[in-house]
Amino acid sequence: MGYSVPLLNLSSTSPMAATLFPNPNPNSYSSSLLRFSPPSHPSSLPFSKFSSLFISRSKRRRSTIPVAASLSAVESHANSGTRGEKKLLLEVKDLTAVIAESKREILKGVNLTVYEGEVHAVMGKNGSGKSTFAKVLVGHPDYEVTGGSMVFKGENLLDMEPEDRSLSGLFMSFQSPVEIPGVSNIDFLNMAYNARRKKLGLPELGPIEFYAYIFPKLDLVNMKTDFLNRNVNEGFSGGERKRNEILQLAVLGADLSILDEIDSGLDVDALCDVAKAVNGLLTPKNSVLMITHYLRLLEFIKPSYIHVMEDGKIVKTGDITIAKILEKEGYKAISTA
Repeated sequence: MGYSVPLLNLSSTSPMAATLFPNPNPNSYSSSLLRFSPPSHPSSLPFSKFSSLFISRSKRRRSTIPVAASLSAVESHANSGTRGEKKLLLEVKDLTAVIAESKREILKGVNLTVYEGEVHAVMGKNGSGKSTFAKVLVGHPDYEVTGGSMVFKGENLLDMEPEDRSLSGLFMSFQSPVEIPGVSNIDFLNMAYNARRKKLGLPELGPIEFYAYIFPKLDLVNMKTDFLNRNVNEGFSGGERKRNEILQLAVLGADLSILDEIDSGLDVDALCDVAKAVNGLLTPKNSVLMITHYLRLLEFIKPSYIHVMEDGKIVKTGDITIAKILEKEGYKAISTA
């Protein structure tokens, strides 16, 4: 889920310990990018208790790329072309990655460029590498980058920890957002938003100021105010969880939003709400990278480009026509196998 945007790594001495990435402890609550271990009496924690929370760095580096390659990737950014007056946000070149534990190769040379104001959609069969690509971009530790480069806004992502990637403007919404008992939506979002403001050199917002900031954004995702006082995703329907993801995006903002199957499990009304919200957040300066299986999402959120992944590579790029062909004929119509 979208907890990647300032990635609240909480100290073990704070009221609510949290660290990055999946947790072997079955008593804590995990997402792909953030883990909360709630206190024994979460409901007793006043909002002021969260003021001691701070961002820490993950100690595990998940890249086997030498420093020289990293520097060349950043240098290459300066020589990259532009689409008109647009600035290049993301440039991925010949990216390869393996599963950290088994060393099985998943990404086998991915190339992608994303400029400001663009909507990119990635499609492909299950197991083609779509979600792995998204997780590698945000720094999930289950994967090791073994080759190629990833440059975001002129900075080498391989040199950045996951929380630094998120603070620099990357946001990821996950397929199956998890529950975080003991942490209310408004507390979570206030902490996350203040972490991003701190990164930008801005003063933090107190609870009352933050409520005034977030209240108008509820209409964008068609959510009622009582959602703010509910624990993160606890007891939420599938549609409510996806709306909650987009609410996080609306509050936190991002230069590049990665939406991994945001349409999965949604009925038509919920899909319309989510798509409307995403469209409402698009500007000439930010971009979206969507992973989807279905044409219906792309009819609501119009893509600039559609990419088809197969066996760990992007094998075809085009416009909405590609999705229409896939809808009618399946992947056999464009497969390179």
